[in-house]
Amino acid sequence: MADNIIKILIIVGLFFLAYKLIFSGSRGLTLFEMHFKDGKLTSHKGKIPERFERECRTIAKTNKLTCTVRAEKSGHVRLHVSANVGDNLTQQIRNQFPFEYYDKKQQDSSKLKG
Repeated sequence: MADNIIKILIIVGLFFLAYKLIFSGSRGLTLFEMHFKDGKLTSHKGKIPERFERECRTIAKTNKLTCTVRAEKSGHVRLHVSANVGDNLTQQIRNQFPFEYYDKKQQDSSKLKG
């Protein structure tokens, strides 16, 4: 009986470990997230740079986008746009994103440490 319980606990532990490795390994700290539906911003969270938010709203409204735009930081900042958005529009959104703002912020904090 005790052997079966130990085997079950080991199997559950392995499943939990596999789940963690598969679903949470690639994500970093989410800086912000915006959800658009039919060109309107339906929800958002995090601190979004004002100019970027304004430009994204304009692009989404013009093209009636339904998508998610998310910025994550794991070492450096990455911008994710939903896969259902075309390459042209994704590039337009990326062109508006202030990568240099986050890079500068990271450099300033590393200067303070050193």
